[in-house]
Amino acid sequence: MTDLIDALRAPGADEGTGDVTLGMPVSRVDGRAKVTGQARYAAEHPADDLAYGVVVNSTIAKGRIVRMDLERAKAVPGVLDILTHDNHPRTRSIGIFYKDMTSPGGSPFKPLHDARIRYSGQPVALVVAQTFEAARYAASLVQVMYEADPHETNLMANLGAARKPSRLKAGYSPPPEEKGAGEKAYAQAPVKIEAEYYSGVEHHNPMEMFASTVIRHADGRYLVYDKTQSSQNSRWYVSHVFGLSKDKVTVRNPYVGGAFGSGLRPQYQLVLAMMAAVQLERSVRVVMTRQQMFTFGHRPETLQRLKLAADRDGTLRAIVHSAVAETSRFEDYVEVVVNWSGQLYACDNIKLAYQVVPLDRYSPIDMRAPGAAHGVHALEVAMDELSYELGMDPLALRLKNYAERNPMDDMPYSTKALRACYLQGAERFGWAARPQAPRTIRDGNELVGWGMATGTWDAMQMFARASAVLHADGRLVVSSAATDIGTGTYTVMGMIAAAAMGLPLERVTFQLGDSTLPVAPIEGGSSHVTTVGSAVQGVCEKLQRRLFRMARAWPDSPLAKARFGDVEFAEQRIRLRASPEKGVALTALMAAGDKQRIEEKYLLLPSALKQRKYVRATHSAVFCEVKVDEALGTVRVTRVVSAIAAGRILSAKTARSQVTGAVVWGISQALHEETHSDHRLGRFMNHNLAEYHVAVNADIHDIDVIFAQEDDRVVSELGAKGVGEIGIVGVAAAVSNAIFHATGRRVRSTPMTPDKVMAP
Repeated sequence: MTDLIDALRAPGADEGTGDVTLGMPVSRVDGRAKVTGQARYAAEHPADDLAYGVVVNSTIAKGRIVRMDLERAKAVPGVLDILTHDNHPRTRSIGIFYKDMTSPGGSPFKPLHDARIRYSGQPVALVVAQTFEAARYAASLVQVMYEADPHETNLMANLGAARKPSRLKAGYSPPPEEKGAGEKAYAQAPVKIEAEYYSGVEHHNPMEMFASTVIRHADGRYLVYDKTQSSQNSRWYVSHVFGLSKDKVTVRNPYVGGAFGSGLRPQYQLVLAMMAAVQLERSVRVVMTRQQMFTFGHRPETLQRLKLAADRDGTLRAIVHSAVAETSRFEDYVEVVVNWSGQLYACDNIKLAYQVVPLDRYSPIDMRAPGAAHGVHALEVAMDELSYELGMDPLALRLKNYAERNPMDDMPYSTKALRACYLQGAERFGWAARPQAPRTIRDGNELVGWGMATGTWDAMQMFARASAVLHADGRLVVSSAATDIGTGTYTVMGMIAAAAMGLPLERVTFQLGDSTLPVAPIEGGSSHVTTVGSAVQGVCEKLQRRLFRMARAWPDSPLAKARFGDVEFAEQRIRLRASPEKGVALTALMAAGDKQRIEEKYLLLPSALKQRKYVRATHSAVFCEVKVDEALGTVRVTRVVSAIAAGRILSAKTARSQVTGAVVWGISQALHEETHSDHRLGRFMNHNLAEYHVAVNADIHDIDVIFAQEDDRVVSELGAKGVGEIGIVGVAAAVSNAIFHATGRRVRSTPMTPDKVMAP
């Protein structure tokens, strides 16, 4: 209730109207719009001549369409057209034109391109009608006859087909070359463990379903509201698929109701909505159903094998980590799964391997902390297993093998406050009171267990542009084509600008979510603060210098002899640091110069020469308490302490919210989430929120978030790294390790459902 009341207040109202200090707990500036319904999402933008499209999906996993009976559907009153592979408007046929900015290697899926069926749930038709109800009913009447071919969707039955990825995704880092002799060192070590770890398919299921509203203007231009993590990526995609110049298409995504990676790539409803708008020469909206949210990318099914070996004092001697994951037949989707095992712990012998198995499924897609969420999970459960083989406390084992430099290449870390995470998290949790032996603590009819795990994630920075306009009345408008997927981008960017210019937050507007704004990267990988935030800081610094020059030139200026380093921007003024009473109001400065507005632009280019000398990463330590009903196998996660080292925290409230949400998802990954397949049909079976289980309020108890002190000026001039991904990494492993401590039973697959917990 407190958060709701905070959101209903005017932006910044609970912080007053004074200067903004980076790091302070500021309520979301977009909170009021969201809770009052003023925020419009992709399926909520009006158009005068709007038609509605409903997708028809395939019922086989592989084969071809033989015939389509559309007559009954066309006879429904209000139906305008039915698009299929036979009658859609012209699109480019070469696969390269369907590649978006994050496409993996291969040839992307092309909706309605031909009669071939590549996976179950593939869109085969779009029914367009004057009302949504008519389109939905007509879609149910479309009959499709198929010629089915044998399909393969079972990863575990096709491990023999595993191979190295042949076409690598941009930005993907394959496992590095072996360090030392992993297998030999493993064989010779006195203490060792070896195990397999399995992670099932997960689907994102954000609250907002994928939708596209295409508004066609009379002059042939298109304004598209799309559920996406990058308006510019969607514009890029649409422009290339339809052969349109970029000035013919504008994409906007001012509000996104969650995405978590599912919006990194444009989904098929965007192409279908554009097809219908082009064909009918009118505005069209296409919204996926919840069931259709299971008909595109997902976190891939993954099998991992880990070998750990150590001396009897706990010194690691070997890490051997391999992974096999699914991909589609048409793209080689890849993730960084095993590389983390070469980054966390000091070890002289490390061997890593990663392979994929092509299956008759849609290409997987990035999902919060892709690769790390299950790669680090396997490593951290294996480390827990090794600690019991050694008779050693799990935290002590990690501290024994703490890496001061990156193990694989001996590079320094830009910053690494992981040790502080361990110590602060353990103290807050009360880890020192933990008994080593499993099945030691009881609470009534429940067994109590304490577990912990380490987390790590990349700290990335890309390039971005930003513009800033200061108006005569002292209002500042900063713009970049960034995206806010619920992380608080509006808020933190406004804070950065307000702090730089000495303005109250309510005097600053941050514009995002429009493809015509200055270029920004796709919102993903926890890189928006380090990238767009640094661009905002950069453009504000340019604006500061311009205003400083104006202030020095002002007749009888109190700043006439000052240097730039002598002044500060505070209380809506530019003033001397040593004598704050001497300064000039920004509005007076604008009036004196007869300026209605002044504008600056800035391009952020990461300092590659500086950054490549370091390993840049975020870190965490997760401590978890579970209570297990041994008779039923049910698990309750009753306490979590998550200690995070993610550089300088710029917005304390939204950062804490991000980590809290990530911990909730980590619990959901650990105990609930998995999409099951019927391999006879090649189809996901629990494709709804009634049967695809996610954590709910009753599953969540105490979550305590700690931010270790860290300031990383290598990753960004702001000192920040990013918190969105790191919060989930290690959570499921901590839950797994706590279950073992409670029960003495080791569960090596997720989710850890009661049947697995009860297994002997």
